[in-house]
Amino acid sequence: MSKDIILEQIIKRLDVEPRSIKNTISLIEDGATIPFIARYRKEATGSLDEVAIADISKLWNTFQELSKRKKYILDQIQEQGKLTTSLSAKIDACWDVSTIEDLYLPYKKKRKTKASVAKERGLEPLATLIMDQREEQLMAKAKQFLTSEVPTIEDALEGARHIIAELVNEQAQAREMARKCFEKTAVLNAAVVKKKKEEALKYKDYFNYRESAIKAPAHRVLAIFRAEKEGLLRVHIDIDTDDLNYRLHQFFIQRQSSRSCRKQLEVAIEDSLHRLLKPSLDTEFRKRYKDAADSEAIAVFSENLKQLLLAPPLGTKAIMGIDPGFRTGCKVVCLTKTGDLVHNTTIYPHPPQAKVEEAQAEISRLVKKYAIEAIAIGNGTAGKESYGLIKAIPFEKNIDVFMVNEAGASIYSASELAREEFPDQDVTVRGAISIARRLMDPLSELVKIDPKSIGVGQYQHDVNQSKLKEDLSQCVVSAVNAVGINLNTASEHVLQYVSGLGPVLAKNIVAYRSEQGSFKKIIHLKKVPRMGPKAFEQSAGFLRIRNGDDPLDNTGVHPERYALVKQIAKDLQLDVTKMIANKEAYSGIQFSKYVTKDVGLPTLKDIVKELDKPGLDIRGKAAAFEFTAGVRTIEDIRPGMFVKGIINNITKFGAFVDIGIKEAGLIHVSQMANRFVKDPMEIVKLNQEVSAKVIEVDIARKRISLSLKET
Repeated sequence: MSKDIILEQIIKRLDVEPRSIKNTISLIEDGATIPFIARYRKEATGSLDEVAIADISKLWNTFQELSKRKKYILDQIQEQGKLTTSLSAKIDACWDVSTIEDLYLPYKKKRKTKASVAKERGLEPLATLIMDQREEQLMAKAKQFLTSEVPTIEDALEGARHIIAELVNEQAQAREMARKCFEKTAVLNAAVVKKKKEEALKYKDYFNYRESAIKAPAHRVLAIFRAEKEGLLRVHIDIDTDDLNYRLHQFFIQRQSSRSCRKQLEVAIEDSLHRLLKPSLDTEFRKRYKDAADSEAIAVFSENLKQLLLAPPLGTKAIMGIDPGFRTGCKVVCLTKTGDLVHNTTIYPHPPQAKVEEAQAEISRLVKKYAIEAIAIGNGTAGKESYGLIKAIPFEKNIDVFMVNEAGASIYSASELAREEFPDQDVTVRGAISIARRLMDPLSELVKIDPKSIGVGQYQHDVNQSKLKEDLSQCVVSAVNAVGINLNTASEHVLQYVSGLGPVLAKNIVAYRSEQGSFKKIIHLKKVPRMGPKAFEQSAGFLRIRNGDDPLDNTGVHPERYALVKQIAKDLQLDVTKMIANKEAYSGIQFSKYVTKDVGLPTLKDIVKELDKPGLDIRGKAAAFEFTAGVRTIEDIRPGMFVKGIINNITKFGAFVDIGIKEAGLIHVSQMANRFVKDPMEIVKLNQEVSAKVIEVDIARKRISLSLKET
């Protein structure tokens, strides 16, 4: 299948300029990454963003796979000697996977079926006779097919009906009718398995559930299918079978059909509908609903993850990390400004030991001894209690105290990577170090953990795992490349996500840095083993060197444009160093003077933007947050009061809020604003600070309902 034919299909499906699509695909085929294309090839793509480029890439891959499938199908039918010019043309022209599989279905090798048994018994001519619909003396004709295996006329007719039922099921137009019926009328039904009612209480909302399948939100679809998999709910799909049965009759039965043939056809069609066609489409549509729900859940997960990865870092400060606990105590670590461990200990301020004064004295001593500037406390078990304990200490200087989302810290602490980093420390110490480092630089620490373990998605174990892994990996890549990575300090775990690098080159860069010392120029990256021209091209623009030999290395200007910047500086009679961060110096640039075949206004404007704010971290800087005073448990929460909190997870149905106690509050999408809100992300973002009104407290179910509506 030619590239041009696939291009045509992509162009039909996307509201994007054909030239942009063609150029994007050419760049992808040439080995360019999505971040590189979006940032440095705007002239070629018409300034498409990463989302649009990813959509093009996915469709390109999908249609290439579909093209291979079509070739396989054509070859298989050809081998059977049944490929006609008409069928070949239909398959060639079709780009809908369901329709292609429908066309292939009659030729697919099958296991033993009722129809195949009937054919083996010689009943296919009788089925053809019935399908012809002209025979008036059908019983007499059926008698001719009697054998030891087909002892009665009814046996012969039943066998013929099985063959007809299979033909109906495999008829492409009949399947399309059924498909449209599912699309228009399908209803999801769920009911609790009576013997497991107690066990299924968490799915109480679905004990007697019925909803239009096409309208069912992703989280409900995933919850229902999960409960079904656990054996707690019975789930089925209802459609308007009467209407579909009528349409199938209209399609297959001729007006002039003989009475005896009509009767057999009616029975065969109904049998096909309930035994073959509906179950087949039921499976297809279950997968369709699941895939759609997966896509929506993964999209929400990816957006949450990206926001978490791009959370503001506190930066290079001496930090104390605390991994809280009750019985086992709180593990305390002290880190230098560069994140190195200098001390660790355990305190026991909570029950059963309850050594409060001793713990506070030790924290105060360590803060002074190691010149601690901020304290990071994990938000898990005993987190809120530990936060209150630390806030009550009268430090000699102002110490900011942060609650840090510790999701996944235990996964990291037990990982091979953590053992390599801290071979002499146990898992509790590694966990506390991870919490402290998350405050320093969330991105650098979170890339070490499987994104599924970070805790910002729902039903992550129920969705398509390969698609989840692919999308979350792309999300991490996008976040890393959006920030701009310090070539001289970044770990190999961060570097491997930089455009064009990967694990091998990341490892080689760190090894080269250890042997040769810090990089002085980005161009020296080419000396790293296995760093070819393509890898350098794709990665160089996303790397930074602070205080290096070339000031442009601390900007997002790609090295391929350094000559252009130097020419602009020369024309302005300025040194490049003096031009950087000196907006007045280049405010009067005549862009048209520098436009060429490869460099257009988008690139020139990006260059000026980078020169204006060299080394800018788009994430901003972390700031301490104070929860509502006096709120320590759910019993302290009352309807009507306002509580301060931080958005820590966003779903399609609402946002969860950390309000400083064990239980999170929920702002349902209907409580987001005084207007209809389709997507909570229109209103809130991950890590956003909010003040919300309490509208309901269910202590028994540990649920707190909040509202952002103006009163």
